[in-house]
Order: sequence, then C-alpha cells, then structure tokens
Amino acid sequence: MPKADIIKGLNSSNESCQQEAILKADRRLALLKKTPDNEDKIVTKTNRTVINTSSEGNMIDDVLPFLLYVSGNFLVHLEKDAKEREERRKENKALATALKDLGNKAFSRGDYDTAVKHYSEGLEKLRDMQVLYTNRAQAYIKLSKFQDAIVDCEWALKCDEKCAKAHVHMGKAYLGLKNYSEARKCYLKVLENNPNLNKLAKDYLNEVDLQEIKYKQEQSALEEYKAGKEEAVSVIQLLNTLSKANQVPLYYSGGIRILTEVVKDCTGQTLFRMNNGFTIIGENIIISRTLESTAQPDPVQTDLCVSVLDLWKTVCYKNEENMGLFISNPNMRERILSLLSSPVPDIQSKTLALVGLYSSTEKGRLLLLQSLNPHRLLQILLEFVNIKYGTESATIEILQNITQDERLKILLRPNFASTSLPSFTDLLKSLHPGHRDLLPECISLLDHLIEDGDIRAQVSDSLECWDYCLNVLDECILNEEGERDILFAVLGLMLNLSSEVNPAIQERWINISERCMKLLHSKDGAILTRCVGILSRVLPQCVTAVEQAVQSGIVKKAVKLLKAGGQKTSLYAVKVLAVCTKVSTEAQKDVIKYDKNLRILLNLLHSENEIIIGNIALCLGNCFCIPGAASSLLKTDILKLLLTHAGGNAKRTTVQQNTAIALGKLCTAEPRYMSQLRELHGIEILNSCMKYV
Repeated sequence: MPKADIIKGLNSSNESCQQEAILKADRRLALLKKTPDNEDKIVTKTNRTVINTSSEGNMIDDVLPFLLYVSGNFLVHLEKDAKEREERRKENKALATALKDLGNKAFSRGDYDTAVKHYSEGLEKLRDMQVLYTNRAQAYIKLSKFQDAIVDCEWALKCDEKCAKAHVHMGKAYLGLKNYSEARKCYLKVLENNPNLNKLAKDYLNEVDLQEIKYKQEQSALEEYKAGKEEAVSVIQLLNTLSKANQVPLYYSGGIRILTEVVKDCTGQTLFRMNNGFTIIGENIIISRTLESTAQPDPVQTDLCVSVLDLWKTVCYKNEENMGLFISNPNMRERILSLLSSPVPDIQSKTLALVGLYSSTEKGRLLLLQSLNPHRLLQILLEFVNIKYGTESATIEILQNITQDERLKILLRPNFASTSLPSFTDLLKSLHPGHRDLLPECISLLDHLIEDGDIRAQVSDSLECWDYCLNVLDECILNEEGERDILFAVLGLMLNLSSEVNPAIQERWINISERCMKLLHSKDGAILTRCVGILSRVLPQCVTAVEQAVQSGIVKKAVKLLKAGGQKTSLYAVKVLAVCTKVSTEAQKDVIKYDKNLRILLNLLHSENEIIIGNIALCLGNCFCIPGAASSLLKTDILKLLLTHAGGNAKRTTVQQNTAIALGKLCTAEPRYMSQLRELHGIEILNSCMKYV
C-alpha cells in the first residue's frame, strides 16, 4: 500500500479505515527489523555518511513520516484519553458527593443501614473518597459492626495517614470490641498528629479509661456472684423482690433500706446497675407517684422517698458509671429539682446530699450541668441558703463548686440579669440575721460568676446590684472591724464590676466614690487597695467625680500609698493620679506639693510594670504644666529614663506614647533640656515615636 494511501487512511474519519491504515503502517515499519538474511537489510558502506538504499529508495526517509505521525497520533489519543478520564472522574465525584449527602441525611435520622448503602454506592463511584470511608465507619459503629468500621478506617488512612476522623472512629470501634489498648493507640495518634485536638483526644482517652474500669468492675462482680458471695447474691435477690408490682409503700421502703445496707462496695453498685436496679426502682408506679407528688407527703410516703434517695446516693457514690446512668434518665432530672423544692426538710436535705455528691467531682459537675436547668438549679440552691435546716454549709459548698465551673458560666450567660441575678440580690438583701457570717461566701459566689465577661457586663449594668453593694458598705463603715470579711468581699465585687463602662456606674459615681473616699482612712492594707482600685476605674468615667475626689484629698492619699509601696496598690494609685492630673490643675499642684521634687514618681519609672510606667509618664507630663516643676528635675536622670522607655524598651505602644509626650512637655517647659536631648540623640528617638502620638 503506497504511503500516500496509508496517510490518507490514518486521517480518515472512518474508524475501520483508520485501523486498516495502522496495520499497513505497522507492516511497513516492520521492514526495519528484518534478519541479516533479508535482502532489504541496512548495510553500512565504506563511506559512513551514506546509507544503503534499496530499489524503493531510502528506507529511513520512507518510514520516518510514519513514525512521526504514529507517535503524534498516539499522543493525541493519550491526551484525549486523559481528558475523558478526568471528565469521568468529575462525574463520579459529583455522584459520590450526592450519595454521601444522602447517606448523611439517613444517618442524621438514625437510619444507619440506609446510610451504609448510600456510602457504599458512593465508593463504587469513587474508591479514593476518604470521607465516604469515615462516614461509613461511623454508621457501622452505630450498627455495632465494629470490625467493618475498622476496615473502613484503615482505607481512609491509606487516603490520608493523618486523618483524625479515621483514628477517632477506629478508636470507637476498638472500644466497642473492648480492645482498650488498641483504642488508646488510636486516640494517641490523634494527639500526635493533631495537637490542636488535644482536648478532644484526652476526652476520648478518659472515656477509654472509664469503659475499661466499667468492664473490669462487671467482670469482678460477676465472678463474686458466681462464687456465691453473700452480699452479691443478696443484691440480685433483693432486686427481684422489689420488682414485684403494686405492693404497699412500706414493702418497698423496707426492701430498699435493706438493699442500701447490702450495696456496700463497688461490687454491689455494679450488680445493681447490671440487673436494672435503676429501672426497677425508678419506674415502679408506687415509688414514682411518691417521688412526683407535689402535695405534703404523709409519714409513710416521706419514709419511702427518703429511703429511695439514700439508695441512689449509695449506688452512685464514687461510681461515675452509675452517676451517668442515673441522671441521664429524663424523669430523674425533673425529680431532682422537684425534690429539692420539697416542703419536707428530710427530703430536701437528702436530695441536697445527692446533688452534693455530683458537684464534688469534675465528671459529676459535667453530668449535673448537662442534665439540669442551670438557672433553676441555681435559684433553688440560693433559696436553700436562707433556710435554717442545718444544711447551709453544704449548700454553700455545692454553690462554690458549680459557680467556679466555666461550663456553668457559659450556660448562664443568656438572660443572666433577668433570670439568675434576682435570686442573688434577693438572697443578699434578705439573708437571715443568723446567717450573717455566710454573707462573704454568698458575695464570693457572684464574684466567681462575674469572672465571665458577658455575665459581668449584665451585673455591672444593674442599679439594684450597685445599690445593694452601697448599702452593705454603709453598714460596714459603721462597724468596720466587726464586719471586715463582709467589707472585703463586697469591695472585691465592686472592684470587678467597675472594670465595665456603663450608665449604672455613671449614675451612681457620687455614691461609689464617697464611700471609697471614707474607707481610704482605713488601716487595713487590703481594704485600702480595693478602695483605690475602685476609684481608679470609676473616676475615668466621671469628670465631676474627679473634681470631688481631688477636693476630698485623693492626691495626698494616693501619694502616701505609693510611698508605702505594694505592686497592686501602686498600680491603682498611679492610675488615680494620672486621671486626676489630666483634668485638674489642683491635682497637679497637689502632686508637686505632696511628692517633694517628684522623687516618688521618678523612682517608679524604674518599675518592671509597664502599666505603672505609662501612667507615671502621663502624670509627670500633666504636672510639667505647673511652673517650676520641670526645672526642679534638672539634676535628675528623668530625661534619660523617659528616652529609654520612649526609644523602644517598652513593649506597649501606649507606654512609648506617654513617655514621648512627657518628653515633649518636659523640653517645652524647660528649654535647658534641649541640649541634653540632642547629646542623647533624643530628637531622632522622638521622631521615631511620632507614629504613636
């Protein structure tokens, strides 16, 4: 076949013509591979620049176009094939994604079999889609197909060896198989590969520990039961006895008291749980009616209720598995709050003891806060403090445990001012005279909660809360020594609340500053520190308050406090001086009057606390407006100190700004500093500080 015909065939749009032309071209190319016996072999002659030719002409010239065409055609087909594969992958990915979404919807409604079906169909479309493996593994875990889940996680890790979800789900699957060592390895891998998931991994590791403890407890309890140990056998026998329905209340209360005596240790607690003890007791109709009754119970009902509460406390004591199982029952959640509000002291105190059991441990507090309405729980407990049942200390302890928990603060944020704050103010205002010694602890409870910024903003904006604090101050001022603890607590609360800026503070500034000024005569250093701290935060919000404070001698007192020393006291006192000298010429004069040659302020420029340095610089800059103030410092190292802080030693830009401003005012007030400034290259330093001014 002539080469022109071959080329024509290769270019044909007809596929059969193309195939025939390719075969012809292959035969023609085969001529290059003939054996030495063939007459068409290539022979190199003496002249090595000439290739032997046959009767048909030069073989290379004849075949080369076919070689070039075939290779070019191959590349075209290769590129076309790659594009087709890419398009097919896009289509498959879209289909796999759609199937994943269907699987997710099925999973979210609890239809795990259908979810597995959709994820599997998605994997048929795209074998290397990692999320399909991890999602299907999660569905398998829900179906208790733990081994299948592990296989899927292994495939997901082949897609990405650091996939956190794969390690997490594999850990869950091993946990389901009770292979605790392998489960730990999986969660440790999460910790190793994803440091940002530190808390998540540690929570899972804790869960492994709890599950292993539970498993060992159950194995040990079963062994004791099978061995015929009397206490173990008695637990199950008593549960069988109590499972009888429609008996009189005394039957159940008697049996429950005996059961409580028998459940002495972890074995008894575990057998109680394993043999549906919570269901037998909690869902018994007679017992439920007694627990749910809102009317005043008779002595028999009270006895039954108390016996049940004692049993619950006993089976939950130091047993986190039982604690979780008990409080996870929705009926129990409502009953706890209802029983706390019971009019019967014995029932209240027993319920309080049960709540106290939960509040005493990290896990217990988590269960408590997850299960009960936090606002309602707080309200009931605060009401409890004012009831004389001898449980006040226990209630305060519970409140201290939960109010310091960050999770409670987050839960209380919404509508705290309208929902929970009234309970606090009602308690503080109406606390029984016999409970006056509990007042500092009650105030500290609110102080714990306002560590949260959202809650603090709501409380600080409450006029009722400020008025309560002011009333307590009035009472304490009359009898400072006798009520020192109360005074200290309320000042601490006011100090924290005054860190906010709001209309309530601005409306009560006169009352706040007047009380604090009176207390500045105290000989108690801690009281003085808190008073000057409050003033340092209130005065910047009210210019009129500054004038009044200056007239009342605040500058003299602040200078005296600076002289006495104390890091925190100095921090607050310097802030007071900076605020007062900024708006009051009289304050500037008082600083110069009570701090001879400004020695105290100059010494504080050596402080390691940059906030103190910044406020000292601001105060000095303000005082340089008074004639002679700058000149009195000519023989000091003030210029060098200010340049040091302005030139970059200070990390805070506000400190650099304040010291640069003080330098400018110093040189303006006393031109003789200019030559010294030039010698120390201060002009350049000030120029570099202009960006902060």
